[in-house]
Amino acid sequence: MNNITRLFDFPYYQLKEHNLEEALVTKYGDKWIKTSTKEYINKANAFSRGLLRLGIKKNDKIAVISSSNRTEWNIADIGILQTGAQNVPVYPTISEEDYEYILNHCGAIYCFVSDQELYDKILRIKDRLSALIEVYSFDDIDGCKSWNNILELGKDESNQSEVETIKDSVLEDEMATIIYTSGTTGRPKGVMLSHKNIVSDVLMSSERVPFEAGQYRALSFLPICHIYERMILYLYQYYGVSIYFAESIEKVSDNIKEVKPNVITAVPRLLEKVYDKIITKGSELSGIKKMLFFWAVDVGLKYEPYGVNGAMYEFKLRIARKLIFSKWKAGLGGNLGLMVSGSAAIQPRLARVFAAAEIPVMEGYGLTETSPVISVNDQRNNGFKIGTVGKPLNGVEVKIASDGEILCKGPNVMMGYYNDEEKTKEVISDGYFHTGDIGEIDGEGFLKITDRKKEIFKTSGGKYVAPQLIENAMKQSRFIEQLMVIGDGEKMPAAFIQPDFEFVKHWAKRKGIKNGATNEEIANNEEIKQRILEEINTINKKFGSWEQIKKIEIVPNTWSVDGGEMTPTLKLKRKAIKEKYQKLYDKIYRN
Repeated sequence: MNNITRLFDFPYYQLKEHNLEEALVTKYGDKWIKTSTKEYINKANAFSRGLLRLGIKKNDKIAVISSSNRTEWNIADIGILQTGAQNVPVYPTISEEDYEYILNHCGAIYCFVSDQELYDKILRIKDRLSALIEVYSFDDIDGCKSWNNILELGKDESNQSEVETIKDSVLEDEMATIIYTSGTTGRPKGVMLSHKNIVSDVLMSSERVPFEAGQYRALSFLPICHIYERMILYLYQYYGVSIYFAESIEKVSDNIKEVKPNVITAVPRLLEKVYDKIITKGSELSGIKKMLFFWAVDVGLKYEPYGVNGAMYEFKLRIARKLIFSKWKAGLGGNLGLMVSGSAAIQPRLARVFAAAEIPVMEGYGLTETSPVISVNDQRNNGFKIGTVGKPLNGVEVKIASDGEILCKGPNVMMGYYNDEEKTKEVISDGYFHTGDIGEIDGEGFLKITDRKKEIFKTSGGKYVAPQLIENAMKQSRFIEQLMVIGDGEKMPAAFIQPDFEFVKHWAKRKGIKNGATNEEIANNEEIKQRILEEINTINKKFGSWEQIKKIEIVPNTWSVDGGEMTPTLKLKRKAIKEKYQKLYDKIYRN
C-alpha cells in the first residue's frame, strides 16, 4: 500500500518510487530552473522549520496568492501543511474588497504573494486586516520581506525533530486547506477540505489516468489556487510526472512548444481558442491544401470512439491523421496525448475533433466542495463517451434526486463551509452533498450534466429554460465567442452576445462592410447583427419553440475576469452581466 493519507505524504512517496531530477520546473527570465524531488522535500522541511521559528502553531491560517503557478507555491504548500497549519490559497484577480473579506474571515496571520502587483494590493488594505502579522513575497520586492528569509530561518536543522513530531500528529481527517469559491453570486464561501478529502480524490482519480509512472511531462497553467489544478498537481506528484509551470496563460502556446508536454489540464474556453486558431490557419490555405484541411475537419467532427463508425470511416480517419491532424499535434509540441477538461461543459464537436486528432480530451466533473472530481472519462475499458462527464469515480456514490439534482456522497465531500454552519446544512443532508447541478445517469452508467439548478429560469409563460445548454450550442458559431441567455420572467428568451471580434473584423473586411473595424462599430452594425441572427436561427432549430432565442443585442466589450463578467474559472457572472447591460436588456424587453 502507498501509505499516503496526508497531502505532504505525496513528495515523500515520489522520492521513494520515482525520485525525479525534474520534479518541479519554473521559468525565470529565459531559463527553465529544475528542482529535484529531494530538493523539493529539503526546501519544504526548511520552510516548516522556519515557520515554527516564527511561532506558527497548528491550525494557524496562512494565505498564499500567486499570479502564476510556480515551484515556490508547492514548496510553501508542503512546508505549511507539515506544521499542521492550513494553506489558504486566494485568487490573484479578485477585488481588494474580496481580499479584505477572505483574509479577515479566515484570520490569516501571514500572507505570501508572488509579485509586486499583488503586494501593492495587500498593502492598500493591510491596516484593515486584523490578524495579519506580515507579508512575504516570492519575487524580490523593495520593502517586502522575501520568502527566502523563512528558508534561511529554517537552515538550522536542530528543530527538524519538532517538524517530524507535528507531522506524525496530523490526522487525515484534519483540515488541510480553506478554498474560497469565487461564486457567481454573493460573498465567497470558505470550503474546508481535509487531507483525506483531497488525498482520496487524488487516489480515486489516479485509476482513471493512463499514465506510465515516471515517464511523463505536464505543463501546468490553470490557477493553482483552484482545487482542480491543485489536485492534479498532487496526482502528477503521485505518478512521478515532471511538472513544468507555464509563464502565464498568454504564453501557454509558446511554452507548449518548449516543454513538449504529454499532458495538460484545460478549460473549455481554452480549447475553443486553440480550435479557432487552427481553423483560422486552415482558412488561410488555398486550393487542394484548403480542401484537404476542411475534409479532415469534417471527418473529425463525425468521430465516435471505439470504431463505432465502421471500417470505411476508420480508413478515412487514418488518412486525415496522417495528412492533417499530425500537424495539429506537432503544433502542440508533438507529445501531447491527453488533455483533461473541467470547470464547464465542453462542446461535443471539440471532444470529437481533438480525439480524432489523437489529442483526446477527457472531460470530468466536480466542484470545489468535492475536492473536486466526482466523475471523469477514461479512454480505456470503454470508459469514454462524448457528451458526458464520464462515470463516477469508484468510491463516490452519485444519485439523481426527484427534481433532477445530482447528489454525491464519498470521502471527497468537504468538511463544510468555514464558520458557516447554516450554509453547510443547506447543501449537505443525509450525508449527501447537493451539487446544484441537474443531470442524469444513462444506461451505461455515464453521468451527463444538463444544467445548473440555480440558472434554470421560467419565462412569463411558465416554461422552463436551461441557459447553459443553449449557450453551448450557440457558441459553436464562429461569430460568437460568448453568449448569455436572458429572459427570467419575460415573455421569451433573448441573448447578449460577445462576438469573436477578431473573426468578425476579418469577415466584415472580406465582405466590404463599412463600420466593422472596431468593437464599438461591430456592436452597432445592423448588417453584422443580422448575420449573427442568421447563425442563431439555424441553431435555434435544435430547441423547443419556448427555448429559442428571439432577440439579440451585441455588446462592445470582451468579457473577462478582470472586467467582472466572469469568475476565475471562466463561468459567466450572470447577475453582473445583466446589471452591466441593463440598457440593452431594457431595449430588448421594454421597447
